[in-house]
Amino acid sequence: MDSYIILAINPGSTSTKIAVYANDKNVFLKNIKHSTEELQPFEKITDQFEFRKEVILKELKEAGIDLTSIKAVVGRGGLVKPIESGVYGVNDALKADLRKGVMGEHASNLGGLIADDIAKAIGAAAYIADPVVVDEMEEVARFAGHPLFSRLSIFHALNQKAIARIYATQVGKKYEEMNLVVAHLGGGISVGAHRQGRVVDVNNALDGEGPFSPERAGTLPAGQLAKLCFSGEYTHEQIKKIICGKGGLVGYTCSNDAYQLQLKMEAGDAEAKLIQDAMSYNICKWIGMMAAVLKGKVDAVILTGGMAHNPHIVEYVKDMVSFVAPVVVYPGEDEMAALAMNGLLVLRGEVSPRVYA
Repeated sequence: MDSYIILAINPGSTSTKIAVYANDKNVFLKNIKHSTEELQPFEKITDQFEFRKEVILKELKEAGIDLTSIKAVVGRGGLVKPIESGVYGVNDALKADLRKGVMGEHASNLGGLIADDIAKAIGAAAYIADPVVVDEMEEVARFAGHPLFSRLSIFHALNQKAIARIYATQVGKKYEEMNLVVAHLGGGISVGAHRQGRVVDVNNALDGEGPFSPERAGTLPAGQLAKLCFSGEYTHEQIKKIICGKGGLVGYTCSNDAYQLQLKMEAGDAEAKLIQDAMSYNICKWIGMMAAVLKGKVDAVILTGGMAHNPHIVEYVKDMVSFVAPVVVYPGEDEMAALAMNGLLVLRGEVSPRVYA
């Protein structure tokens, strides 16, 4: 079997993760931190392009990585137009939308841009894979209750898809043959209904839908929210922060640290237990909703993300939803491995790269 070297690039708001894989084996991993002072001069995220690229190249050089051995560079997909799941070759249309930030400005928009620039310099191919705007929702799922509103698909597509494929492989099946409910439990929580390889329904994990999470309020009572908006006590920006950034655990405890909440609960703090149980309860409700989307024909419920390390949350969920299907747990997330895996699938000819238009 041929050996392929793949570079994965994952830009975050204050860091850039890079990894080099030989097929599916990680041979280099680095989380490059960026200080506030370093990022201060850049007005827009896309202005950070040259700075971040040069930092990446410097780290690879110091690690002794032979750039000419790299066959594919896979960048974290940014906020492009809603697209179907898959691996996309970086083309002019994709780069234009990453620069414009058609669905918003986020550090992940740099992933495809930097991947393309490095790949061109070394004669490799550049891709993005399963960005957060992956949209495979059925039309019936888009209705929100009024023609001025529409439900949007924004979720942890990269990790959900990668974990679902790993599980399918481990049970000797193809992902495209299975019905799964996948719950990513992180700073945001997304719960998706995977029907034979497509996420036909999922909550908008970024902007006000689903279970509350460490940093997000999830679905809020619409009447109460409308009243708050017109109370005169909050600006638009403050309301947005209540929904995403200062909601969920931050709102209840002034901290987004789910692990500290767990420790308080284990020490006998009744309030901490109630808040954690309430979050778990909401996760279970959304799992039940997605099971209904799949008409109860669910092969497994999969828990992943950082909070899947918490045994109390896991047991709470198992107790409530095991009647739906077996609950399996893949704690944490490995976005770098997921990016590299998608690149490897293309290099081996197991999937064909899609064209962004």
